[in-house]
Amino acid sequence: MAKPIIYTKPALIAKLKEISARGFIPNARKGNHGGIGNTLEDLLGIKENNLPIPNAAEWELKAQRLNSTSLTTLFHIEPSPRAIKFVPQVLLPFYGWSHQEAGKKYPKGEMSFRQTIHGNSRSDRGFKVVIDRKNRKILISFDSKSIDLKHKNWNKFVKKNVGFGELNPQPYWGFDDLEHKAGTKLLNTFYVQAKVEIRRKKEFYHYTKIMMLQKFSFEGFLKALEEGKILVDFDARTGHNHGTKFRMRQDCLPMLYEKSTIII
Repeated sequence: MAKPIIYTKPALIAKLKEISARGFIPNARKGNHGGIGNTLEDLLGIKENNLPIPNAAEWELKAQRLNSTSLTTLFHIEPSPRAIKFVPQVLLPFYGWSHQEAGKKYPKGEMSFRQTIHGNSRSDRGFKVVIDRKNRKILISFDSKSIDLKHKNWNKFVKKNVGFGELNPQPYWGFDDLEHKAGTKLLNTFYVQAKVEIRRKKEFYHYTKIMMLQKFSFEGFLKALEEGKILVDFDARTGHNHGTKFRMRQDCLPMLYEKSTIII
């Protein structure tokens, strides 16, 4: 049985620089999904999501493609108040709309509530993330004046259902709960980004940007929410709530750490 590889931080940095210097490397896995991270793990000789650095705070390896518009899921967490299952009991029945597959794939009355929102501006259905630093809460807010004209039928539905006031109660996450959740998910990180080329339908990766990110910053997390770099993603239908996610735009991960060191 092969002896597991243990890296010191200097040894890992040296190995990552060596991998970068090799230029484009073929995807080590079948299919291209998740290939960037899997190929890098294979090159380092480590198991998935297991960065073996002894005698140090926990570390992880994150690998992403450069210049991607896709969002990265940071974690799932449902809003408070916990006495209410807010998404299925409030947002879906009172602020939802008919699912596009209602009466086809799903039952005739199937409703949908899908919103990806942030703190920089309101969505076309009037939803926004609001940070209340005084009461240490991140709230979901609704303002009917921001509903786009294309949703006029839904506008009437909401007015008839609950009226046009603010959500009552407002769903929220307490700072302490969210800081704990984020801090346990966003460990110290070696953050590697790769250029991607397709050759004969196979992906090749050149690992060109490497950063070392240390000590999670909750203030950085709040700032990213306010600036629309982190988004809250609701994805529910009558038959299933896919969970409420906090998701992040590419290239913004360094905002979430107190110290970032550029290696390449």
